[in-house]
Amino acid sequence: MAGASVTLLRDREVLRVTTTDTRGDFSFDALFEGRYRIQASAVGFQVRTTSQIYLPAGARRSVDVSLPLGPLETDVTVTAAANDVLPSQIGAPVTVLDAHTLTVIGKTDVLEVLRLVPGSSLVQTGGRGGTTSVFIRGGNANFNKMLIDGIPANDIGGGIDLSPFATTGVERIEVLREANSVIAGTDALAGVISLTSRRGQTRVPDASLSLDGGNLGTHHESASVGGVLTRFDYFSEFSHLATDNDLANNRYRNTTYAGRFGVAVGHNTDVTGTVRWIDKYYGSPNGISLYGTPDDAFQTNRTHLIGLGSQTQFTNRWQGAVRVGLSDQRAHFVNPTLSGQDISGVGFGDTVTITGANGYSSTGRGVVDFGTYDSLSRSARQGLYARTTYQLTQGVSLSGGGDYEREQAFSDPDADPTTTRHNGAAWMEGRGALVDRVSVTAGLGYARIEGYASRYSPRLSVAIALRKPASDAFWSDTRLTFNGGRGIKATSATTVDRSLYNLLRKTAAGAALAASAGIGPIGPERGRNLDIGLEQGIWRGRARARVAYFHNEFFDLVEFVSRNLLPQFGVASDIAAAVGTGAYVNSQSFKAHGAEASVDAMFGGVRLAGSYTYLDAAVTKSLSSSVTPQFNPLFTGIPIGGFTALVGQRPFRRPGNSGSLLIAYTHRRTDVALTGYFAGTSDDSTFIVGSDINFGNSLLLPNRDLNFGYQKLDLSGAYRLHPRITWYATVENLLNQHYEPAFGFPGLPINLRTGVTIAVGGR
Repeated sequence: MAGASVTLLRDREVLRVTTTDTRGDFSFDALFEGRYRIQASAVGFQVRTTSQIYLPAGARRSVDVSLPLGPLETDVTVTAAANDVLPSQIGAPVTVLDAHTLTVIGKTDVLEVLRLVPGSSLVQTGGRGGTTSVFIRGGNANFNKMLIDGIPANDIGGGIDLSPFATTGVERIEVLREANSVIAGTDALAGVISLTSRRGQTRVPDASLSLDGGNLGTHHESASVGGVLTRFDYFSEFSHLATDNDLANNRYRNTTYAGRFGVAVGHNTDVTGTVRWIDKYYGSPNGISLYGTPDDAFQTNRTHLIGLGSQTQFTNRWQGAVRVGLSDQRAHFVNPTLSGQDISGVGFGDTVTITGANGYSSTGRGVVDFGTYDSLSRSARQGLYARTTYQLTQGVSLSGGGDYEREQAFSDPDADPTTTRHNGAAWMEGRGALVDRVSVTAGLGYARIEGYASRYSPRLSVAIALRKPASDAFWSDTRLTFNGGRGIKATSATTVDRSLYNLLRKTAAGAALAASAGIGPIGPERGRNLDIGLEQGIWRGRARARVAYFHNEFFDLVEFVSRNLLPQFGVASDIAAAVGTGAYVNSQSFKAHGAEASVDAMFGGVRLAGSYTYLDAAVTKSLSSSVTPQFNPLFTGIPIGGFTALVGQRPFRRPGNSGSLLIAYTHRRTDVALTGYFAGTSDDSTFIVGSDINFGNSLLLPNRDLNFGYQKLDLSGAYRLHPRITWYATVENLLNQHYEPAFGFPGLPINLRTGVTIAVGGR
């Protein structure tokens, strides 16, 4: 961009000012060693200031600065392309929630922030700390890749429980609502969730201490410190949250440490290390609406995520990065005693009446648990991730990279792993402007997962500027976007070990039977996505509206099929008889399509954002449930999916209508924010299969529209009593509505936290 104003800053002091030439280039010569910032501005664009850049004595550093179209676009995206770009430079459906948004809404849990993402539905089983899933555009909860500072946080097989992840030390949250197995690798079948940790910025250490408390026995404490020292930057934050929730045996404790440490090495290399340590305790009372009496089970979880990476600018056109990542997740599930009324060694709950939003109702007693248990598990991953980008021309770049991971599963956390697999991936991606108004991002990924066949994953993203940004027009810019691609997901080590192919190989004649029948290793789960959108900038970029149609197909999904049903999968009877009770096979599929609309506006200190999503999803193939559906004698002739949805039904816990709302106001000393999440009815199950008082299905209700719709409104506010002291308060479930995100698991009633933050230093 020619003629842009560029300012060189050191701390808050303006050192020099220049303008870009006809190619958009600028330079500052004869600088002393130190840390600097670059601030750029141009008519019709938002001012942008870079993070601190360390310049060694006698060195030269290249800095790319992209100007946002308006005040709504504040940060780069790291999930939608191989190199950092602004959302306006690509066509992908991506949402970036920056540090200011995280501060204003005042949430302690990442899951609550994700409610603001269009096309996403959040389901938490009960109160704070309960297992939490996010469904992006109808995809399964384990179809999302979660990255913490670039390190995968999913367990082996893609599962991710969002409940233990706190906003402690988080600077930015980014969500890509489409497959991207090109650069994100396996598990990115429906989307990518990326968390980026804060980085120290000030010469004088910036320290803060926050203390708050509220009802339900809740208290929260956090302390942080960060800064820079010559070549080094550092940041650490420690937090502790404790609550009793509102049920017996539903205590929750979360302790989180987040750290980020960096150093500038040589003239053009930055090395960064990150740590996130999470310790969770959760009392698990089970579905109180289904059983009337709480279970006394509890669980502890410990998660360690460690990363060490370097990024080097080899020339002004060529850069590269390499990262080592370690993750270790341990879980301990305990049921110390038999809960409920002991009848012949089985614990039954109270007599309850359960009623669905569909009007069906039943009264009875269900099995709370069948006895005590003590279960330990552990999964670990060690990974090496490398990528490089070369700027071919001013508007065209080519990127490539490769990943290697070793995954391990343990039945005894302190013993040798029961399963180890080695995975590799390679990819290439090109991005650039084909013509003046058309920008394209295209890539191809290749993944080799041990125990699977290899798979390729293509991806294409196109953005067409129907109207270029205009600084003096009400309709500032118009873009048509197209996105399409494929994704893959590896399944858990258990499903691979108990797959049809592996079970046959363990029998005397199984290998020969598998060869004769053409049965090979279980394959990865796959999907393909299509997204067509129209974006409109309004009033010089102060507002932006987007509408999109999406169509997702997920196939080759793994499910457990009993021995007597395997012939319907094309397996000969003699082969089916050789695998015991059954096996895991790639036999399930479903589709999800719909429309998404969102609007985001900023006028002075007021921020308004809202979204609506319509989802039409249906299971298209399944052997595990549809061949042998469940029936409740109270509802004659109505087939019920006890554990999974039947063919033709909607997948569970994905509402057909959902939306979000954000109204925020910032003025001088005051911050106020109202957030809302809205969900319509959804299909679900009571999951009480053969577990009523007579070990029958009398407590199973028809799936269609079983779960009630609800809205959750939260209010937060902060007031700076002094430049160093801030009072804040957060009220969740402001309307005190009874709601059950998962059927039988009520959410929390109205709950309040209030406290103060004391800050020192930070200059």
